Amino acid sequence: MKKPANIDEYIAGFPAETQVLLQQFRETVKAVAPAATETISYAMPAFKLDGMLVWFAAHANHIGFYPRASAIEEFKQELSGYKSAKGTVQFPINKPLPVDLIKEMVQFRMLENMQKIKVKKSKPTKAI
Repeated sequence: MKKPANIDEYIAGFPAETQVLLQQFRETVKAVAPAATETISYAMPAFKLDGMLVWFAAHANHIGFYPRASAIEEFKQELSGYKSAKGTVQFPINKPLPVDLIKEMVQFRMLENMQKIKVKKSKPTKAI
């Protein structure tokens, strides 16, 4: 598969049933972060808002969600029923997406990115 130019192209490269899940995932993120910019990063769909927000991707048997290690750690209890690693969680293709959980995780990442921006802005600049 060649690197997709945008999320529409990415989604179009998968079977119909996977496309439905990918589109649902995309719409879930957009509902929580309507100001986020869609992009392709690391050859997968991603969203930017005050920095990189989240990534997602289709695999043979699951949709991978990449909300950074901090979000996986924050929601480890809620994610206990899913296969996960340091910065990723796998949602099986044969089960409904946990939309509410995805929304909460995106909100967490938005707050995290906003905090980083505030910290950067509050640091005094050095005179040269």
